[in-house]
Amino acid sequence: MNQKTKDRIRTFIADRNWSQFHTPGNLAKSISIEAGELLGCFQWSDTEYDLPHVKEELADVLIYCQDLLDKLELDADEIVGQKMDRNEEKYPVEKARGSAAKYTEL
Repeated sequence: MNQKTKDRIRTFIADRNWSQFHTPGNLAKSISIEAGELLGCFQWSDTEYDLPHVKEELADVLIYCQDLLDKLELDADEIVGQKMDRNEEKYPVEKARGSAAKYTEL
């Protein structure tokens, strides 16, 4: 997410004095709730869905994720990089390519 978007989210929250309600736990719950709403977009079809609605729900998830990153003073690039390092170890290309198996089954 670019800096302008992060700043816009931060300003939106600060202008409304909502940070007081945005505890890490509340933000994690909100991410889960919004992810459920995103999932609902695909409830009856993986191919026929309302893209504008998908975009709204995905944006809600991302906004809450950015707020949680801020609250916990985490850097998205850093934690994603760390997780990708672990994923690359668990799922080496030569074993995982074309397979949906869990790493313990490769």
